[in-house]
Amino acid sequence: MHLHGSTLTAARLPSGPVSSDHSRKAVLPPTRKQPRLAAGRARALGLPTRGTTNANRLRRVDRWLVATQVPRLRDAARPLVVDLGYGASAVTTLELVDRLGSEVTGLEVVGLEIDPDRVAAVTDDRDPPRVDFRLGGFELAGLSPVLVRAFNVLRQYDEESAARAWTTMCAALGPGGLLVEGTCDEWGRRACWVALDDSGPLTLTLAVRPSDIDRPSDLAERLPKALIHHNVPGQPVHAFLTALDACWAAAAGLSTFGPRQRWVAAVEAMAAQGWPLVGSSRRWRHGEVTVRWSAVAPS
Repeated sequence: MHLHGSTLTAARLPSGPVSSDHSRKAVLPPTRKQPRLAAGRARALGLPTRGTTNANRLRRVDRWLVATQVPRLRDAARPLVVDLGYGASAVTTLELVDRLGSEVTGLEVVGLEIDPDRVAAVTDDRDPPRVDFRLGGFELAGLSPVLVRAFNVLRQYDEESAARAWTTMCAALGPGGLLVEGTCDEWGRRACWVALDDSGPLTLTLAVRPSDIDRPSDLAERLPKALIHHNVPGQPVHAFLTALDACWAAAAGLSTFGPRQRWVAAVEAMAAQGWPLVGSSRRWRHGEVTVRWSAVAPS
């Protein structure tokens, strides 16, 4: 179980190291072993999303991917990325190509959609092998990517079905592959995502524009399916958000210097309390905090 070696480091303080869901949910059928078919030939698994998308909506997760996952892609024999459920427009897929492509030679990005009309609508945006668009779902269309970005695709599912989708996607990853699954608001100001490999979840990341929140727990509505219904007293994720809220409140005096400085101080305090944070203060300045999954997993 690991992120790339450059990302799974203990959180560091500047002075040194420290240790509205839909009322009716879609349900996937029980997991069955799927045959390995040629790329593009696997039976597409899942249901269409609403397709809502906006330019720059996924900038927060993209910044994190560029900062933490470029070494993983550079080390791969074939740096293949899948963007699952890109929606009614190719804009966020093309942004991902631009952001990662400037750092990774030979990058290939394949956008997958389960809606054939959406695949047909982006024909003019195809430029294989750099960027392509295909019909596919959680089975990843027979591809074996190094990295999968799956955003805003599981909110319509119940918790059990979302867990099966995780399992299906992780089983399709290439050697050393990583799945990044999460949600964000319409404008990309608030986001949460989980990083997983074939051994299971590794980390949870919260990312926000600090000026957009009253308290960090405002992001609770963006938690992944595996956590959102467990954000109640007595559960680890609730304890994490409660502690982060307290650290945010304690740093209120730094608001004079701006919300970003207040956020950094709050996350520094979390690290000082012993929460197993991943990364460094460089990421905190972007309004992020990443914690090991073991600290927030349902008990």
